[in-house]
Amino acid sequence: MAPRVVLLVTALTLSWPVLASAQPKNQKGVEFFEAKIRPVLVQHCYECHSAKSTKVKGGLLLDTKAGVLAGGDDGVVLVPGKPNQSSIIKAMRHEGTSKMPPKYKLPDSVIQDFVEWIAMGAPDPRDGSGPNKGYKTMTLEEAKTFWAFQLPKKSEPSVKNAGWAKSPIDRFLLAKMEAKGLKPVADADRYTLLRRLSFDLIGLPPTLDEIETFVNDKAPDAVEKQVDRLLASKHFGERWGRHWLDLARYAETNGNADNVPFPEAYRYRDYVIDAFNRDTPYDRFVLEQIAGDLLPATDAKEKDRSLTATGLLALTSKPRAQNNPDYKWDLIADQIDVTSRAFLGMSVMCARCHDHKFDAISTKDYYAMAGIFESSIMLFGNNAGKKGGKAFGYHPLSDGGQAMGVREATNIVDVPILIRGDAKQPSTKVPRAFPTALVGEWAPKLDRAKSGRLEMAQWIASKNNPLTARVAVNRIWMHLFGQGLVRSPDNFGALGETPTHPELLDHLAVRFVENGWSTKKMIREIVLTRAYQLTGDHDAANYKIDPDSIWLWRMPARRLEAEAIRDAVLTVSGRLSRQPFQGSMLGQAPKKLGKKGPGFTDTSNHRSIYLAMVRGAPLPEILALFDVANPNLVVAQREVTTVPAQALFFVNSPFANDQAKAFAQRLQAHSSLDDAGKVNLAYLIALGRPASAADQARALKYLRETESSQAWISFCQALLASVEFRYVR
Repeated sequence: MAPRVVLLVTALTLSWPVLASAQPKNQKGVEFFEAKIRPVLVQHCYECHSAKSTKVKGGLLLDTKAGVLAGGDDGVVLVPGKPNQSSIIKAMRHEGTSKMPPKYKLPDSVIQDFVEWIAMGAPDPRDGSGPNKGYKTMTLEEAKTFWAFQLPKKSEPSVKNAGWAKSPIDRFLLAKMEAKGLKPVADADRYTLLRRLSFDLIGLPPTLDEIETFVNDKAPDAVEKQVDRLLASKHFGERWGRHWLDLARYAETNGNADNVPFPEAYRYRDYVIDAFNRDTPYDRFVLEQIAGDLLPATDAKEKDRSLTATGLLALTSKPRAQNNPDYKWDLIADQIDVTSRAFLGMSVMCARCHDHKFDAISTKDYYAMAGIFESSIMLFGNNAGKKGGKAFGYHPLSDGGQAMGVREATNIVDVPILIRGDAKQPSTKVPRAFPTALVGEWAPKLDRAKSGRLEMAQWIASKNNPLTARVAVNRIWMHLFGQGLVRSPDNFGALGETPTHPELLDHLAVRFVENGWSTKKMIREIVLTRAYQLTGDHDAANYKIDPDSIWLWRMPARRLEAEAIRDAVLTVSGRLSRQPFQGSMLGQAPKKLGKKGPGFTDTSNHRSIYLAMVRGAPLPEILALFDVANPNLVVAQREVTTVPAQALFFVNSPFANDQAKAFAQRLQAHSSLDDAGKVNLAYLIALGRPASAADQARALKYLRETESSQAWISFCQALLASVEFRYVR
């Protein structure tokens, strides 16, 4: 036991103070309620459980927060934070005598949404007098002047200490700092900067050769050379493609009770990686994913890419078709959600059952968009379990393969508004169009003989769309600084946060378009700033004014994402396979995996982006513990949790033990080095820096006093368990 105890102590002493913050949980919870919970309550529950019900069944009111918490005649039905103790979940599952709704069972995916909502604490903005206490509903007139719906404008900041800034970006940031009485800290050292750049741009730690080259390079353009090298790496697409797959709710199964595999989903994953590597202009990236099947192509390969890109609209978690009148409407809702959130940073799906409670988006707007997707056919190779139904097929590709995606329907239609989102209550049909509040003064006219999907893509990808460029550059900034300039990256509406640096956000959006919508150029421009290259060191005077470094007087510490942590562990152990995995790791998976289907992910040493993502199946423990994105949701920013199980994983898991052993063997292979040399090498490999004198003394003391053949293994394990290993600063 002694070595284990020392290991834990060592891991703690290797840690350093970290400040990390995430998007306010209340806001995320409210957004989740509006998107996933309120529409279900309105559509399936209010008839019997609202103040407007002819007879309130069971004395249970579900149209107010107070009513939900009070419960009914049989007592409390919902316990915030405890779905297993909430009888409403049992009733929704039709377990026992109480069944909600009584005549049919809601899809498993919907029930799981309620489980997640309750686990969040059941956030609910409603009160007894109205649906949105504390929030003001935006009118169409107000939308005309709302900041996010105005075209970005150029401006020039004025600063006192002009010599500090390396770029206009620096001047915008410095202007805010000077106004707040803040002074930027010193520049980061070479070791810290290279590790930061390497993880941010390719998601891997720097190699020993890369560290030595950069530290010894005295040329004035040394940083630029490293940035250009990393941007040109094939691993760039793997890193930044992973960010996009979070938005695309990428997975390789449909997630229903049968959990049918999508054997061709990996082609979309590979398309995304390739798009980032080739630096596909972002406006083209938008066009391809929404309407790639409708775009002209110069050759067969370009056509294949465009067809495969439309997989974005087919990757959803699909409910069963059997006995589900809302089946097609659920699919359309997902397509509207991913299109509006991923590209526009706006939630539109809330308007399926009612006018949006916060933004100026009506049910008419929603069903106008729904008509566009109803006039398109989703291609995902199966019928999601509909017995005797016709398969939907795939896009055929020039190499003989096939891809998921969408195509134009032969029957172009407008759809009716559904009263309360109920498929059994169609109302007036509305012509296909885009949300009125978001259109502004420019929008292409729809060809009434076609779906309108191409025109929608062109509208979103236009430089005249005030949201698209802003949303994209805000997310780029978020991945480099830990927080966006708008700290609600998937909500630029009334419920979202206003920008901390509005002039800078506009500057970045304008520059993005001016530089041909190049993601790589945008990243390069940001990481070459003085601000990005600052140290993360504490400063007492600044901390008193701005403890969270909102004004970026220092570089905030950021925990690595789950995939980057796993890839880093494999890199340090020497076992990471850097070659792209060809195809899907599902391999010869059964046609139906079921709710608990196998993970297919535990044995590969490839980068984590190539692991099979199976909805509802167990994930590799390291991914689950470190907050991997939920593939059922459009995720712009991941949660960052800190729980004891994360530390225990590096101490007790077979994976961590195995990689620590391989790391120790890697050190022992350097037989010409003494123990001090091996300790220094270990720090360079794991943490990207040499060991300090204190590090050396502590490590050598531990190795000397630990009478065990496992001493080097437990020392390596301590490095992997350290806070410094899983954070960039």
